[in-house]
Amino acid sequence: MLEGISITVSAAVRCRLETVVADRNSAQKHVWRAQIILLSAAGLGTMSIMRETGKSKTCVWRWQERFMQEGVAGLLHDKTRPSRIAPLPLAKVEEILALTKEPPLGEATHWTGSVMAKAVGVSLSSVQRVWRSHGLQPHRWRLYKVSNDPAFADKNRDIVGLYMDPPAHAVVLSVDEKSQIQALDELYPKVGDAMKKGRCGIMTHDYKRNGTTTLFAALSVLDGRVIGRNMQRYRHQEFIRFLKVVERDVPAGKTIHAILDNYATHKHPKVIEWLGRHPRWPSISPRHRVPGSISWRDISPSSPNAALNAASSTQSLTSRPPSTDLSTKPMTTQNHSFGPKNPTKSSLPSDVGTKR
Repeated sequence: MLEGISITVSAAVRCRLETVVADRNSAQKHVWRAQIILLSAAGLGTMSIMRETGKSKTCVWRWQERFMQEGVAGLLHDKTRPSRIAPLPLAKVEEILALTKEPPLGEATHWTGSVMAKAVGVSLSSVQRVWRSHGLQPHRWRLYKVSNDPAFADKNRDIVGLYMDPPAHAVVLSVDEKSQIQALDELYPKVGDAMKKGRCGIMTHDYKRNGTTTLFAALSVLDGRVIGRNMQRYRHQEFIRFLKVVERDVPAGKTIHAILDNYATHKHPKVIEWLGRHPRWPSISPRHRVPGSISWRDISPSSPNAALNAASSTQSLTSRPPSTDLSTKPMTTQNHSFGPKNPTKSSLPSDVGTKR
């Protein structure tokens, strides 16, 4: 036994050490450490303990000393060892933090871990650890927009009120348009394209361009129904024609509350004059327009896609009668924004010709 060390084990400590040795689930390192202490308490010398446990002299002395200093808990826990790699100097950490706040090198838009590691002369994992510990994410941006509309609060409150608590005996429509839509048609006539058992429907891969068109759409906030109509141009005349379509589609006796953006066509004097002759449209006023620089308050930019998605995707451009519009069945709000990015040939009525 190491000179100056005397081990005395109480009954409670002996019972605990014997439990560790007898437990088959104990780690082997804990078992031979407990055996060293039990043999030392029994009066065995260092050489005898070495023969019984198969450990070196320094190992026996180390754990005898550890037990005298920390007790049984010291046998069950290893001391913290120094890192294999020296910690990053504080000067390097400060340099990484300072460079992160500066524009990146070259023509990059933001700092990346590999570029920062090369610029500072450390490893990529070191840069990532510094960024993680300081909560920095150079690749992420939070965008914001400040509206300069002096009536922002009133307009925002009014529009949100229409969404959350629509008036009784009224229809709330979110109106918007999608211009410059490609009018596409199949290049070859369909032959045997009907879907059958064991075979899906077919359509040509290539297509013919028939110019562009503009889609006007109104999304019913209550039930997700879409009222849509294609026009060849986007002027106040076409917008008034679309308002007439909505006027005919909404049941009589229902007040129409429409939410619009600030596009000039919506504020044309002819449009204002038409609205003045139709008392069912009281809400198309400056108060009910989306505040400036905050058009995301209008949920209708997704309604043109909803109209395209709701239209049949397997009919040719010339297969629809001229009077057909895109008024569709109700749609759930979960999927009204997942329409195709570009309209298919079937999304357009036959009155949209090849003329521009």
